This record gives sequence, structure tokens and C-alpha cells, in this order.
Amino acid sequence: MNNYIIKAIADKTRLSLLKKIAEKEVCACELPRFVRTSQPAVSQHLKVLLACNLVDMRKDGVKRLYSISDKGKSVLQDISRW
Repeated sequence: MNNYIIKAIADKTRLSLLKKIAEKEVCACELPRFVRTSQPAVSQHLKVLLACNLVDMRKDGVKRLYSISDKGKSVLQDISRW
């Protein structure tokens, strides 16, 4: 696991988002309620997770749907062993 990934998941909000996205594909519009923060803040956190290839994003009309990537699954498995 490289330093960028460690820094990305060190933030509790990003880690919470990653765990939520791991449960099922989710629309970005649903995530602010889950982490109790603003949509712009969630967007910035998702940008970091995308840059580290921990999540995948696809567009469905105007919605952006996020799912966990294989790398994200691997990182969560590693974390569960800590």
C-alpha cells in the first residue's frame, strides 16, 4: 500500500465513504446524508478516492454512481487485518 492510499484512508470521512461504497453501488447524491457533510465536501473526498483508484465512477444521466474497485476491496481487506 503506497503513501497516497494511506493518506487517503487516514481521513475518517473518506474511510467511511469507502466502506459505504463497498456495500453497494451508490449515487453521490446519497452520500452527504451518510457522512453528515456537504455535497461539495463529499465531492472532494470522492475525488481523492478516485485519484487513488479505490473507487470507480460511472455516469447514468446526471447521476454519478460510485462502486468499489478491486484495489479498494484489497485495501479494505488489508485494513480489516490491522
